[in-house]
Amino acid sequence: MSQGLGVCLVVGVGDGLGSALARAFADQGHVVCMTRRARNLDALNLVAHSIREAGGVAHAFGVDARSEDEMVELFATIERDIGPLEVVVFNIGANVRFGIRETTARVFHKVWEMACFAGFLAGREAAKAMVPRGRGTILFTGATASVRGRDGFAAFAAAKHGLRAVAQSMARELGPQGVHVAHVVIDGAVDGVFIRENRGNVDDLLEGDSILKPEDIAASFVALHKQPRSAWSHEIDLRPWTETW
Repeated sequence: MSQGLGVCLVVGVGDGLGSALARAFADQGHVVCMTRRARNLDALNLVAHSIREAGGVAHAFGVDARSEDEMVELFATIERDIGPLEVVVFNIGANVRFGIRETTARVFHKVWEMACFAGFLAGREAAKAMVPRGRGTILFTGATASVRGRDGFAAFAAAKHGLRAVAQSMARELGPQGVHVAHVVIDGAVDGVFIRENRGNVDDLLEGDSILKPEDIAASFVALHKQPRSAWSHEIDLRPWTETW
């Protein structure tokens, strides 16, 4: 069983922000649990290994976050075998672009499942664990699409708007019970494989602090968790200094 600061679960860990979030909370002394689809478990185990090499404690789980049964079992396993969950971060993106005429029902539903429904499942299970203890932090990764839609992103914006609504409702319900719920709007491009495959000049943008750095975003998530309850934030937005509002 974990000691000290308890367990941080990051749902949705890839090579960019997810792994930065896991490392940031591990550096703070949390036991870190991470999820990714089972077919990508080898990559997730590499992240866990790197955290352990740096002196942290990390566990990797191959989980489909859209599956109610798998999410219920994940939370039960962590609480039973690893320790009490103090922080849960939902970090699944599902950023895809389709014109409205090309957006199939299957695409729309799948994006909603990944970016909204899975977040509901994570938030619900986190609340079940945290409310009886009267403490805990639940953090949701949002995007520009959380607050405004744009051409080609109807499915993504609908899902992210929905996730934001879930977070708002949870904050009003759970805050008076001691659980801090916050939503982080990431308004800009984040360094990672996706951006490097779809955008040039990334290294120059990083040099000029003109693109969001995963480790800097992660620092804000840690700061949210550390906020005293007399001054909790529900929503913050993060953007590079060069980004237009």
